[in-house]
Amino acid sequence: MRPSGRKTDEMRAVSIETGITRHAEGSCLIRVGDTHVICTATVDEKVPPFLRNSGLGWVTAEYGMLPRATTTRMRREAAAGKQGGRTVEIQRLIGRSLRAGVDRVALGERQITVDCDVIQADGGTRCASITGGWVALRLAVDKLMKAGAVTVDPLEIPVSAVSCGIYAGQPVLDLDYPEDSEAGVDGNFVMAGDRLIEVQMSAEGATFSRGEMDALLDLAVTGSAALSAAQLAATGR
Repeated sequence: MRPSGRKTDEMRAVSIETGITRHAEGSCLIRVGDTHVICTATVDEKVPPFLRNSGLGWVTAEYGMLPRATTTRMRREAAAGKQGGRTVEIQRLIGRSLRAGVDRVALGERQITVDCDVIQADGGTRCASITGGWVALRLAVDKLMKAGAVTVDPLEIPVSAVSCGIYAGQPVLDLDYPEDSEAGVDGNFVMAGDRLIEVQMSAEGATFSRGEMDALLDLAVTGSAALSAAQLAATGR
């Protein structure tokens, strides 16, 4: 039995509220159970120096957690003077995951920065950030297309991410914190439709078999389909 009472293939409740900030070209608040993340997308009509005159656009990301996003207060990373290794790893994952779903030629020589700020954490913050980050990115691109700055849609299919793991000996979908902290196997699956972008899997307490890995992948496909539907509904598609 899962602590939440969910079935093994049952997601937490997902909601995506768009247009939550006045200034960002795209924004949303994504809630996946008790994990809540604000995602904003900012358009900059220039690219990093290594892409100048290349004709290619760029999508990057930044990630952070508010001090009381968790049960005990965390010190702000700005107060420490540098980002922690976990933060850097997660924001790089978000950036390369979103870029994988972008036609950078169609985007044109501009950069979109997706900021993901966790205001409440209960497991799966990187997955919620990628899923909500795509919504913010989609809304920003819609504005560019409406203005005529982009003529060919550079976003072909939603990019989403979901965690799966083996908890109490069973493959389960969308781990919350109590499950994540005790899972024997933990994995994050980033997908565009039924195609994989990135898979992060590790044995936390015991090794796992090929069959168990396949079972987790099947669950990830189920979760990705549900998240893609929520993304498309939130963006009016």
